[in-house]
Amino acid sequence: MSFNILVVDDSRAMRAVIKKIVTMSGFKMDKCLEAGNGREALETLADQWVDVIISDINMPEMNGLELLKCLKADDCYREIPVIMISTDGSTERMRESLVSGARGFIKKPFFPEDLRNTLYEVIGVGADGRYPEDTPAADGFDF
Repeated sequence: MSFNILVVDDSRAMRAVIKKIVTMSGFKMDKCLEAGNGREALETLADQWVDVIISDINMPEMNGLELLKCLKADDCYREIPVIMISTDGSTERMRESLVSGARGFIKKPFFPEDLRNTLYEVIGVGADGRYPEDTPAADGFDF
């Protein structure tokens, strides 16, 4: 199974780095969409479905926490898992993100494995990227 990801960061270079790290990590990705801020992310979501959002916090126009609040207020988007990524890894910033509804928080810089493991955790798949119910039964039957 592959997943659609939306990477939200005001730095084009950082979006490319995150996309590259997700690819290097072995995470099974179908589409990787990009947005330069929270407002662009909401516009992207109007046209595309994503399974998870990876968002920076500090961005112009609409920051990551404002985006998170908009997502949680919308019936269509509130269940999309959001992972916040920031250079500000203070306890207060992490707490604020998680209280606002983020399912994960990663401090920059990070290792590819950290991002992959957090992605798997928030999506609810095992270390192999599969849902537990997708694992065939020992006898070969899946019912």
